[in-house]
Parts: sequence; C-alpha cells; structure tokens
Amino acid sequence: MPNPVVHFEILGRDGKKSQQFYSALFGWAIDASNPMEYGLVAAQDGAGIGGGVAGTDKPTVSVYVAVDDLNAALAKAESLGGKIVSPPMDVPGGPTIAQFADPDGNVIGLMKAGTM
Repeated sequence: MPNPVVHFEILGRDGKKSQQFYSALFGWAIDASNPMEYGLVAAQDGAGIGGGVAGTDKPTVSVYVAVDDLNAALAKAESLGGKIVSPPMDVPGGPTIAQFADPDGNVIGLMKAGTM
C-alpha cells in the first residue's frame, strides 16, 4: 500500500486517565516518560502500528499517514476539498507532522516518511 497508516493517536480530556484505561483494556505498555507526557505505544512483534495516548481539551482519535512531501500532500488535500488544520511542524524529539480535514471534517494526520 502506498502511503500506509503509520501511527494512531487517542486524545482524551485527561491524558493519564486515558493511558490507564487503554493500558488496562488492551494490555498496552504505554510510556509517557517524556516532557509532554505523551504516552507512546509501540507495535509488538511486527503486528499493528504504534501510536500515542495523551490529553487534550478536545478529545479525538486520529490516524497518521506516511507521505514523502507534507506540503504537496496538504496541497492535494485542499485541491480535493479538504482544509489544512495544522501546517508542517517538527515534534520535539520526534517526527515531522501536519494535519488536514477531509470534506466531511475528519481530521487526518500526515507524517513525513522516515521521521518516526
């Protein structure tokens, strides 16, 4: 599959509570030992994809798709009726990401291929 989904994100109102919930529910090992307390979930034994569980004021579930050129993907999304939600940014110690909303308002993340 070109441009695979490479990361998921579950954001709840209380990041620690969300991390505890998903850890207990699915047995995920969630590592939030970073300055942003972003809980990283690693893929296991080549099954599934890694992701993150954290807090925010607007709960959301997102997927991130790997692309070679964030700006080109955002421009194409706009040309097809989408809207840019977040321009490209470097996550401290992490990947380069961006987000757009599709014509129905679903927010989809983009991750520069090879930066995770």
